Amino acid sequence: MILSTHVREIDAILVARVFLGLLFFFQGYDKVFRIKVKNVVGIIHTPLAEKGLPEFISVVGAYFTSYVELICGATLIIGFAKYWSIYLLGFDILFAAVAFTWVEPMWDMRHMFPRLALLLFLLIAPSQWDVISVDYLWSLIKFIHSTF
Repeated sequence: MILSTHVREIDAILVARVFLGLLFFFQGYDKVFRIKVKNVVGIIHTPLAEKGLPEFISVVGAYFTSYVELICGATLIIGFAKYWSIYLLGFDILFAAVAFTWVEPMWDMRHMFPRLALLLFLLIAPSQWDVISVDYLWSLIKFIHSTF
């Protein structure tokens, strides 16, 4: 049985997915509900505008990153649409890295790098290991339905 053979891999995927989901979810939650996205725009717009980027990029970036982190963090926690979430969060990380680098080429990656490492781990780990998730349950239901 798959559970008895790959328990450590299943546990590793579960912990990594839920942990990464929690990091992004609470980051997005803060931006959307506590700080408010319009205030996030105000925080990031000034340094980006000083480097010549138009306000449109600050606004789109703040809304995109805030809601992607909130929604995709939640979907990672439960294991729903995992790869869509990972790709969107990967784009979120790339967008943030470009913005930070644009403002200050030698910026502190201490918060970004662990998220990137976990994201890459989840992206390259075999999907067969991620059995404690809504996606896996959904695939089982589809398989059972198709066989009868």
